[in-house]
Amino acid sequence: MKNIVNLLILSSIFLASCEKNIDLYPQSNITTENFYQNANDVQIALNGAYNALRAPLLEEWKLTELRSDNTIMYSSASKSAPNRDLSDLDLFIPSTSHSAIYNYWIANYFNIRNVNNILNSLNVNYDAAAGKLNAGTTTVSITDAQKKVASSEAAFIRAYHYFNLVRLYGGVMLIDEPVDPFEALKINRSTTADIYKFIISDLNYAIDNGSTLKYASIPTASLGKSNAWAAKALLAKVYLTLNRKTDAIPLLNDIIANSGYGLVTNYADIFSTTNEMNKEILFAIRYKAGGIGQGSPFPNYFAPELSGIAVINGDGSGLNAPCLELNNTYNILDNRNAVSIGVYGKALNNLYPKKMISQVSLLGDAENDWIVLRYADVLLMLAEAQGNTPASLALINQTRARAGLPALTAATVTTTAIFEKELATERRLEFTFENIRWFDMLRYNTTMPSQDAVTTIKNNYSAMWTIHYSKYPTPPSLATIQSYVTTNKLLLPIPQREIDNNTKIVIPQNPGY
Repeated sequence: MKNIVNLLILSSIFLASCEKNIDLYPQSNITTENFYQNANDVQIALNGAYNALRAPLLEEWKLTELRSDNTIMYSSASKSAPNRDLSDLDLFIPSTSHSAIYNYWIANYFNIRNVNNILNSLNVNYDAAAGKLNAGTTTVSITDAQKKVASSEAAFIRAYHYFNLVRLYGGVMLIDEPVDPFEALKINRSTTADIYKFIISDLNYAIDNGSTLKYASIPTASLGKSNAWAAKALLAKVYLTLNRKTDAIPLLNDIIANSGYGLVTNYADIFSTTNEMNKEILFAIRYKAGGIGQGSPFPNYFAPELSGIAVINGDGSGLNAPCLELNNTYNILDNRNAVSIGVYGKALNNLYPKKMISQVSLLGDAENDWIVLRYADVLLMLAEAQGNTPASLALINQTRARAGLPALTAATVTTTAIFEKELATERRLEFTFENIRWFDMLRYNTTMPSQDAVTTIKNNYSAMWTIHYSKYPTPPSLATIQSYVTTNKLLLPIPQREIDNNTKIVIPQNPGY
């Protein structure tokens, strides 16, 4: 933990707000001991925490979409180190020193530190024995209502980070309050059970103290911030991940009945930069174009390489390329295909994630927000929690109807296995490139065993072998790359720097590395 604590510089959190509450104004002469004086100071720090949600996203697609059956490292014949690093993730053979694995780790803990400082200033503390957060009296000049909302948002952000960390790395270091570098060296990995207990505590606190305004009543300035509805959706996903389906159901039903969120009519409108924070989006990580350093880099990352200005100004890097197998999975009637996947030129192996791309005036300065939770996810999570029932088919049919697909019926969905396959496919096609598929596949190992991750990935290797993997420099055989995928390798390694830099304790590495 030494490298985490020493690198998490406090000045990163002191951010002033812009229209999207994400402007960056570091104030390097302020410390945590004297900064938090009033509600405005807390809001500045919170804006910084929202801003810092972006840093993990730079790596997250590599650790999720690329490792799933959705996307590939496009330049299969390339011998460049960056491309081979991407292929190592895709093939489940990353080094324990892989830069993306370390950068994602440090970026999450960076913002966890930010949030811990906020919650500490408000005297909101985690009681591990009771499994809940307790709020005490604070010296900050802030009303009770302001304190509740601010601390609920901070707790949500912290839970979001830990949920991603535990799903990708397993048991990680549980840090619930500010610590100095010497104390940090004594903190070892917690069990996954303890991490999930902590996440659930944070989200329950966020639910109890967050805004419950219906979507139509949310002030424009608050769009993009977490609220009780977003916390309920995330907690439901946590419960599904733990196979606690009965705990997820009331949360999801409450969102559907009372939140005011809902499906937008046209699938493309969900992602339109002129329709941001629409009624389908419960939570998103926000970006702001305009040459102010707040724009999204992903459209230029994901647009086709060497496409010039044909797809986006400034050309693309061709990263996160959709699998041809994914493109072929769409039904011919499914209107999400044309929205989600673009084809550059005439080659069906030159695909790009179209729905993540908007035009830019400046390189790496796009307006696209990154959606984390949306209403369609709520509907399909409820179907998963309820299992193969007519009510679940009706939920799935809501997103299928928008996609232009015929309804599923009990006459065709006759077994649990068929239901699981239909639901998994629907989720895959609905949430392509949104960093959801990998986490779904992990969860299915427990909640829908017929869709287990290892088998799914091996099947994708087989489908993509001739067109992609066989073109790698000195490619291993199909059987060899399939052998790389094991249950152990579903987790990433703990970054080697964390293990090597700690001189006080031995941090155990994940099995298989």
